[in-house]
Amino acid sequence: MAVLKVTFTKTARGKLAQMLWVLNWISVLTGIILFSLGLFLKVEIRKRKELMFEDVHSVPDMLIATGLVACAINFLGGKICYDCVDTTKFLRWKLLMLPYIVCTFFFTFCILVGALMCYGMRNELEESLFLGLRNAMLHYKDTGTPGRCYLKRTVDLLQIQFQCCGNAGFRDWFHVQWINNRWLDMTDSKVKDRLRSNVEGRYLMDGVPFSCCNTYSPRPCIQTQLTNNSAHYNYDWKTEERNLWMRGCRQVLLDHYTEIMRSIGCTVLVIWLFELWVLTGVRYLQTAMENLLQQGDPDSESDGWLLENSIAETARSNFQIIKNLGKCYQVDDDPNIDVPSTALQEVSSRQVAVAR
Repeated sequence: MAVLKVTFTKTARGKLAQMLWVLNWISVLTGIILFSLGLFLKVEIRKRKELMFEDVHSVPDMLIATGLVACAINFLGGKICYDCVDTTKFLRWKLLMLPYIVCTFFFTFCILVGALMCYGMRNELEESLFLGLRNAMLHYKDTGTPGRCYLKRTVDLLQIQFQCCGNAGFRDWFHVQWINNRWLDMTDSKVKDRLRSNVEGRYLMDGVPFSCCNTYSPRPCIQTQLTNNSAHYNYDWKTEERNLWMRGCRQVLLDHYTEIMRSIGCTVLVIWLFELWVLTGVRYLQTAMENLLQQGDPDSESDGWLLENSIAETARSNFQIIKNLGKCYQVDDDPNIDVPSTALQEVSSRQVAVAR
């Protein structure tokens, strides 16, 4: 029994073909949107690639590829649906319709995968940002080292633009040496004592770079001796929340990218539903036109459906087809396959007798 069978008149078939022709051209525009969204996300990630441990380009690459394929498939679909208005023109596409629908089905599935990948990218991005920001902070002081001299500017601009400080918070700066040794007075006994007090010989201090300063603070920014209340007038480091940016840059960046990916994922889901609707219409048009050709009357009514049989029967028949294809490629294990037959042996003995 056919699944979701619908009867189409000649007028209904023509209107369906015309509507699908318009929808396929709209789908070309949705393919351009997919491509643009993937390109936008790729550019946003590349802007801060120095702050990421590894490239996270699987989602934007997926969207870019899907967008390009969408433009090609829907352009072809528009041409097919336009020709389906005329029964004679449909004959040139008859053999191509089913492979086209199968390819479009898998392509539509790829759009759904792309949307789900947008929502599942957060964990991968969080780990990459954690390791990338940690490395950037470790090399913040290397302003004279080739290949790392840009990191100080990158981190400072990040903390100013996103109003954040450190990886998880401003205390992260207490555990890294962010001041280069050439700016330290090595003759000062306090500097020597601080270097000796650390096992790794690093100059650690309870201070942060200037870019961590909160621009909305009513008092001048306190960057050094943050945990020493007696070093500053009318100061309590546990309650001075407006002196520095409190949020860590990893969480701020993660929220920034999550908001972008949530918007992109929602848009891609809408496009997936639209493509699924178009695919359903093309399937009805294909089955209706094929049934019309079998009837032989171009003006008669014809039935269209999503599946010719029930879902269970369709799955069973497809499994049987795959099973038969597997049998075609099996190697014959007959042990006597190389042994000549009796008839051949008799022919050979007669030929020998004649020769004698």
